[in-house]
Amino acid sequence: MSLIDAQRRLPATFVPRSEDQRHWNIMLQKDQLAQIAMILLVWGLAGALFGALFAGLYQVLWILGLPGWQTLMIATAIAAVTTAAFYSAMPIALIGTMAGVLASIGYLMAAALKLNLIAIVGLAGAAGVVAGTLYAWMVTRGSRPLAEILNGLVAGLLTGALLVLTFALTGWQVNMIILAATAVAGVGTLFQLAEGWLVERAARWLPAMLSAPVVAGLIAAVVGASIWFVGGATAAVLDDRMTSAFGQILAHIPAGLLGGFMGGALSGLLLEFLGFRLDVGR
Repeated sequence: MSLIDAQRRLPATFVPRSEDQRHWNIMLQKDQLAQIAMILLVWGLAGALFGALFAGLYQVLWILGLPGWQTLMIATAIAAVTTAAFYSAMPIALIGTMAGVLASIGYLMAAALKLNLIAIVGLAGAAGVVAGTLYAWMVTRGSRPLAEILNGLVAGLLTGALLVLTFALTGWQVNMIILAATAVAGVGTLFQLAEGWLVERAARWLPAMLSAPVVAGLIAAVVGASIWFVGGATAAVLDDRMTSAFGQILAHIPAGLLGGFMGGALSGLLLEFLGFRLDVGR
């Protein structure tokens, strides 16, 4: 229980002495500053993860020739699901990450330079499902992790749709920093607004035994795709066209990371000031 909560529970007749009151106020200020710093750090890092994934996915889908509105919505949704998993179900997300890394490295060792996106993503995803199944068998966590990434998916789709509608109606053109910051702020706000009712209701009917396998499998698949991208960038040094495409993608990731960090930190701080209790220690 924080000092702020402790103060709220004090009896109405409690009147501390002046020295005690001064000491109490100092402790409250330190507690509030620590809470603000934690919100800035956690939401900023979550936003940076979102922004980097969002920028990379956006450029990949754009190079593949998808329409602009599909590119924006798909990139926002996938980045939102991945970030929601790390923010709300860290142990399962880490298990999926490790499984995806091990499976992808094994694939790279076996396939050498013959990299296939579907194969590496499928293998990494399957390894994540197996690892998540073992985790669900050993540790009972219920269906809340799956409900959390469902909340992230809904927030990502809604944010992507709002951005598409806004750009279509106004004709605005923004750089990647502003686009990533706006997407992070929108997803974070909608995710927090739906936390109290969507997650609680979804957790009641979602199957608990599928929760950890699905979450770990999704994270492992994203890791596999990322390793394919890095491996492809390394293997494409002799192909000028592919080298140019990978360079274009990589050039936008720092901007997405910076914009995501700014959008996550500012939106988290604003939500806390508006009265939302952000559980940054989950």
